[in-house]
Amino acid sequence: MGEMVDKIKGNVNEAVGKAKQESNNPETRADGQAQETKGKAQQFGGKVKGALGDDI
Repeated sequence: MGEMVDKIKGNVNEAVGKAKQESNNPETRADGQAQETKGKAQQFGGKVKGALGDDI
């Protein structure tokens, strides 16, 4: 179950981060890049949980 939650959260953070990167505000673009990176890390965590099981 945790695997899917992490993957969904990761997808949402990645999508929002990409949208923020389209802003004209440099601070918002930087925030978007960080959020996209966080989303990718969450997705990776979900894949690891899926491979090892939710026991971790």
